[in-house]
Amino acid sequence: MTTLVARPERVRTASQRYQLTAVAHYRLMLLLLLFLAAIMLVGGRLLWLGLFADAAHGRHGPVSLIPMRADIVDRNGVPLARTMDAYSIAVRPRVLLGDPMQLAKNLHDIFPDESVARFYAKLTSKARFTYLRTRALPEEVSAVNALGEIAIEFPREKDRLYPQRTLAAHVLGFVNRDGKGAMGVERAFDKRLTDEKLRSTPLALSIDSRVQAALESELYSGMKAHRALGGAGLILDVNTGEVIAMASLPVFNPNKLRKGNMEARRNDVTQAVYELGSTFKPVSIGAAMDAGVVTSMNKRYDATKPLAIGGFHIRDDHPMKRWLNVPETLVHSSNIATARIADDMGPQRMQDIFRKLEFDRRPSIELMERGSTIWPASWGRLTNMTVSYGHGIAVTPLHLASAYAALVNGGIWRPATIQKVQDGEAAKGRRVFTAATSARMRQLLRMIVAAGTGRSADAKGFRVGGKTGSAEKPFQGGYARSSLVTTFAAAFPMENPKYIVLTMLDEPKGTPETFGLRTAAWTSAPIVKKVIERAGPMLGVYPDLNRDVDISELMPLLWKPKEGEE
Repeated sequence: MTTLVARPERVRTASQRYQLTAVAHYRLMLLLLLFLAAIMLVGGRLLWLGLFADAAHGRHGPVSLIPMRADIVDRNGVPLARTMDAYSIAVRPRVLLGDPMQLAKNLHDIFPDESVARFYAKLTSKARFTYLRTRALPEEVSAVNALGEIAIEFPREKDRLYPQRTLAAHVLGFVNRDGKGAMGVERAFDKRLTDEKLRSTPLALSIDSRVQAALESELYSGMKAHRALGGAGLILDVNTGEVIAMASLPVFNPNKLRKGNMEARRNDVTQAVYELGSTFKPVSIGAAMDAGVVTSMNKRYDATKPLAIGGFHIRDDHPMKRWLNVPETLVHSSNIATARIADDMGPQRMQDIFRKLEFDRRPSIELMERGSTIWPASWGRLTNMTVSYGHGIAVTPLHLASAYAALVNGGIWRPATIQKVQDGEAAKGRRVFTAATSARMRQLLRMIVAAGTGRSADAKGFRVGGKTGSAEKPFQGGYARSSLVTTFAAAFPMENPKYIVLTMLDEPKGTPETFGLRTAAWTSAPIVKKVIERAGPMLGVYPDLNRDVDISELMPLLWKPKEGEE
């Protein structure tokens, strides 16, 4: 028999129930307070980050909205370079399932600019990971994805895009795979473009994309028409040194770099040096005027026959076979008369002016791609004569443009700049020519276009002044007569010059339209005319047939044959 003993039920008193309720309430309140504290901690942290973290780092918005690299824009805000999220297409060859040759053919169908052989080499390489394509469009990614190959991946990466494609490519440059500037503005301003405090603000260049397009278009047309090896062009503000446009041909696309086009990446405006021929004559004669060697425009120099010195003969391309005054020396581009003026100056004074114009060093501009000039090893009497008309010394087209700016702007030389200059903030510069000499040179340069070798650059109503230069290229210790570099350096409008326009062609060929002639008057000068006609109104300079620089006192100095004389 089992005996069951019932456990007596605990009877709680009212006081015990009250104590248990109080403990439960206390624990609930404690848990609520801890939860509230956690919410306040997280909220406070978010508030601090929103209000103070960005300000502490000099930012003006959420970090995610600030590009890793600042945009580059032209002087009017037109985007020239931007960082964006882009698709890439990559492959892991070791895990490839499909037939590599068939896959290479399929990829070639999607990307016809890439050969089957190149795709096959990437698909069969021993690399663990390799890119098939960068900067791929969404529709291209979709087409590749439809091939169904699991070894192909589509990573999203930050990429640098140049929305204007080849426009101003030599100015902008590009960035390498590591995101570092490798050329042009991208390289020269790499620190500024990646500075956390500045990268939210676009870098404004001095370039005007409209004018740049006009220059590139006309330069390319001229290069093709004359079957030249290359070309270069520049538009420079004479009062600020701002580069409004800079072109070098052939060109490249910074969005699609190729290993084999290194020659096309050379900036012939700042990097390549040339003997620029007769374009030096106005500079030399201006220096002679300031030196007191040329005291009168009517002073004459013997150009009746070639000038013999040290077994060398200085000749004129179009000999006048008579004595020439200063305006005639420039209008007819006489090497002989210019050499005689340089001889009167002497080597030291000629060197001094060339050094003041920085012909003895790399051109002054922010770009890293700058060529070293070829300065004469010895500066004797003969060298002094030949450099006066641009032979025996090699400089960049930018050197010459900056010198012409000083020649026409009142005599002040300023370094060129690729950055937009705000009003009143132009570099102070230094005086190279007197104001009186500059005023006279404006007249003389206008005469060259109105009545001399520069007539084919005379854009009607724009009051153009300038000088031609056709120089033989150095070859095997001498000069190649069949290879010319033709240059035309101009300024406009000459009564109050605002811009220098310079164009150059490398080894142009004669055409039926030029009667087989290939000098600057027939090749480079017409390009300048077309550029000014297109770009002038964009720059606020409009044709006006009722305005011009006054050359009435000089025109009578130009000799004209009497009736019946040749």
